Amino acid sequence: MAGTVLVRCVSRTLLSPSAAKGIRGRGTLRYRWTAVKEGRTSAALTCVQSRRAAVLLGLPTLSFLGYEAYHRVQRSAVVLALEKEEVLEQADYLYSCAETEKLYQLLLQHKDSDDAEFLWRLARASRDVSLLPNMEAKQKKQLTYEAFEYAKKALEKDNNNFAAHKWYAVCLSDIGDYEGVKVKIGNSYIIRDHLETAIRLNPKDATSLHILGHWCFAFAELPWYQRQVAAVVFSTPPTATYEEALEFFLKAEEVDPNFYSKNLIMLGKTYMAMKDKERALLWLTKAKEYPAHTLEDKEVHREAVDLLKKLG
Repeated sequence: MAGTVLVRCVSRTLLSPSAAKGIRGRGTLRYRWTAVKEGRTSAALTCVQSRRAAVLLGLPTLSFLGYEAYHRVQRSAVVLALEKEEVLEQADYLYSCAETEKLYQLLLQHKDSDDAEFLWRLARASRDVSLLPNMEAKQKKQLTYEAFEYAKKALEKDNNNFAAHKWYAVCLSDIGDYEGVKVKIGNSYIIRDHLETAIRLNPKDATSLHILGHWCFAFAELPWYQRQVAAVVFSTPPTATYEEALEFFLKAEEVDPNFYSKNLIMLGKTYMAMKDKERALLWLTKAKEYPAHTLEDKEVHREAVDLLKKLG
């Protein structure tokens, strides 16, 4: 994580050896406050010594004031970096536990942040809350647009953040459901561009590969009436094949095997569309047997069971 690297670099540079030893473990607040306190004491001693040296050498008082201000800014940077790492670690833990609403409430406290790492996570959390069962239609729409705004802001703050590109693409696709077929198809070019950028920035991110595979699958099976709309509105409407979709799904599985139940079932559905029954059975069986930790996993399980029955 970029935040972790930042903290380590800053800690090594600014904290005394004894303070640096205090920063251990994941999310241990006691150690972190000890480290900051020790760093503050060390810096204070340094400032006292420097003041004495300044008097002895006859240096202007302003030089010391500037020196003290400089170290105050440095200490603030250390504290902020530690706080950022703590929050992001907590956020990622809640996400791994599927604590959707708790995660959303945690990140909502940072909605005015200028840090893309907070913003793209908040976009993802807002979207996840909108997908919770029994969500009212009005609130779902509000959260969908809210997620898009956070993703948009994340991208504005850091155009080289692969996750910002990924979630911008996902959230842009979501608002297309409220804007109509014409807008949704028009946005599809932008969506693919951002997904390709996310993959270029991080070729090892399996979810970006999966989402682009899903994009290809959707256009490969696009209903005829939507193809007609696309042909009328665009001189060269977006197209894709099942073979392209399969390539991205398989690449995602290669990068991170068994990472997502949805990727398994999409592999099964793609092979079904390509009339490859043997491979379809293989991947649908894997999807059915995937441990159901989330609501989506349970839905995948039910769909896999139904599709296996159809295949006989």
